[in-house]
Amino acid sequence: MANPFVRARYLLSAHTHKQLPPDGAFEVAFAGRSNAGKSSALNALCQQNALARVSKTPGRTQQLVFFDMTPPEMAPPRYLVDLPGYGYAKVPQDLQAHWQAFIDQYFRTREALKGLVVVMDIRHPLKDYDRQMLGYAVERGLPAHALLTKADKLGRGQQSQALMAVKRELFSAFGDTVSVQAFSGESKQGVDEARAVVAGWLGLSI
Repeated sequence: MANPFVRARYLLSAHTHKQLPPDGAFEVAFAGRSNAGKSSALNALCQQNALARVSKTPGRTQQLVFFDMTPPEMAPPRYLVDLPGYGYAKVPQDLQAHWQAFIDQYFRTREALKGLVVVMDIRHPLKDYDRQMLGYAVERGLPAHALLTKADKLGRGQQSQALMAVKRELFSAFGDTVSVQAFSGESKQGVDEARAVVAGWLGLSI
């Protein structure tokens, strides 16, 4: 069966709530710290080389970037939503405050949101912001999936240890509401598994 993710195309970037698409679609959001591998993960899922870099320019880090991957004759629309990489220490405080308020409102009120993927470097997982983003999803009763990227940087034994450690901590904090997997955009490890999770949330067949 064809991979619907290859249809993903840049739709728009939203800096304020008013710029968001109408709230009637199916959306899955991707969050992650700077350099965690979020762009590589999105590109690997969609089998495209630079999808997640379209419209991205340095300094414009407070935008939600929407990619439309709606199959022909399907309604409502299906979107992937790229949240800006968090961890930008140089962003002015007023912009940090704006972003915090914007993302808080998005997670609390967006009916279209069907799930959250939190991208973490498998070597440095579960920083404070990772936990905060997962907490947003759990509070809303939304499914969440932890994607432990750059798994190719570790041997199989180290991968297994890191994966089990994250699973234990997340189960302790959130119960069984957050799933976890190892992933590599470079070697394509775990791409099919992650794609199946997101497709399921979007109601798509792959």
